[in-house]
Amino acid sequence: MDSFDQLLTGFGTALTPTHLAFAAIGVLLGTAIGVLPGIGPAMAVALLLPVTYGLEPTGAFIMFAGIYYGGMFGGSTTSILLNTPGESAAVVAAIDGNPMARRGRGSQALAAAAIGHFVGGIIGTMLLVLLAPTVAKYAVNIGAPDFFAIMVLAFVAVTSVLGASRIRGFASLLIGLTLGLVGLDEMTGQQRLTFGSLDLSDGIDVVIVAVALFAVGESLWVAAHLRRTTSEPIPVGRPWLSKADLRRTWKPWLRGPLIGFPFGAIPAGGAEIPTFLSYVTEKRLSKHRDEFGKGAIEGVAGPEATASASAAGTLVSMLTLGLPTTAVAAVMLAAFQQYGIQPGPLLFERESSLVWGLIASLFIGLTLLLVLNLPLAPLWAKLLRIPRPYLYAGILFFASVGAYAVNADVFDLLVMFAIGAIGFVMRRYGLPVLPAIIGVILGPAAEQQMRRALQLSDGALSGLVNTWLSVAIYVVVLALLVLPLIRKAIVSAKSGSTSGSDREHVDS
Repeated sequence: MDSFDQLLTGFGTALTPTHLAFAAIGVLLGTAIGVLPGIGPAMAVALLLPVTYGLEPTGAFIMFAGIYYGGMFGGSTTSILLNTPGESAAVVAAIDGNPMARRGRGSQALAAAAIGHFVGGIIGTMLLVLLAPTVAKYAVNIGAPDFFAIMVLAFVAVTSVLGASRIRGFASLLIGLTLGLVGLDEMTGQQRLTFGSLDLSDGIDVVIVAVALFAVGESLWVAAHLRRTTSEPIPVGRPWLSKADLRRTWKPWLRGPLIGFPFGAIPAGGAEIPTFLSYVTEKRLSKHRDEFGKGAIEGVAGPEATASASAAGTLVSMLTLGLPTTAVAAVMLAAFQQYGIQPGPLLFERESSLVWGLIASLFIGLTLLLVLNLPLAPLWAKLLRIPRPYLYAGILFFASVGAYAVNADVFDLLVMFAIGAIGFVMRRYGLPVLPAIIGVILGPAAEQQMRRALQLSDGALSGLVNTWLSVAIYVVVLALLVLPLIRKAIVSAKSGSTSGSDREHVDS
């Protein structure tokens, strides 16, 4: 059975009344939460993880996917209306979207963003249908050295592209790897970092770590920086695009997925980089370059289509390799583990109904999002009037209930708040959260694959690089580590020679 036959079967699963309801709930929650600054879809999925313990897996993942796409839709709404991105991938939308809104063209900016998300998501999901089974087919033959190399690439890449400091990225990764080591060694039974506590012998549940770092850490950080300032949303009006707007936006809508999907599928930190690349590309190709930064509609259409396609790309790596490339994908991977399902090459064979139902639901969710977001944009803007103290107090409450529901153990609450305090400190010193989450989830798997590779080679380190794929991946890792240093050295040398020539000119 080919991919399109499987997809039709998936539509049969996704179009049941129950699953349609889960999709609708997901897109509504995702959009509403994406609108609220500082929350985003990763926190939404993390908060809902404990709540979905009683749901069957297909319905839960359909809802999670709706939250993922809905969060990106909602993030662009607040970027355009208030110059306050509700989600990191929506940062670029504010560059031209907010000037458009201030000039009375907020409705056109919102329409360009909504249609861009729809077009980018549809194209990205079609590429997911075409490529994911092929990737899974070849991934079956990947051995332990290759999987370990891929995970090392994920660790290095996710720390190299986030934030201004690579050291902070590696520090965050180290925190995640340390939390992932807590518990009993699976091979020797040795206790690690349990401090004699039986409650920590089974390790720390990934759900609790995700909720703590995202929800608790963010809530504590916002509470420490609350200001008594309010801002009124800009009137939106009725979203509508003229023929001139359509002529300027249809090409960016189609170009965006070509940039976003590949970046989503590789460990490059999500949609932040491709959205900036899309913006630069549209500025170079546009006939209205002077409008960029002042309200160019192409600067909204292209990056938003790119962000949506990037979301589809992340699912390729997550479903076929079990490799999360964004925070949301990392939390969704934790959800798979919650149900005892291991994403990877065999997922399409063992859980065919779930996977294809999930992929089919993406098409349904995107359609629902387009229908909902065009007329409801003014309503989403009103959510920004919720007082921050009430909002984050509610988040802490639901996080506590959810963490307690995992094992019905008060000790989990203590662990959650302790890790939440770590999340607060990480934000205080500018450490990104995503490397820590990746470390918690992939750390134990990377250790297991490394041990398998070393066992096969009788302990020789050459066992980690005895395949062409692992060698190729380590070359990429080396490039990621060395090229920025070379670039920095060249820039320093040029600046040094320039300052030296300036001094000679002054002396003369």
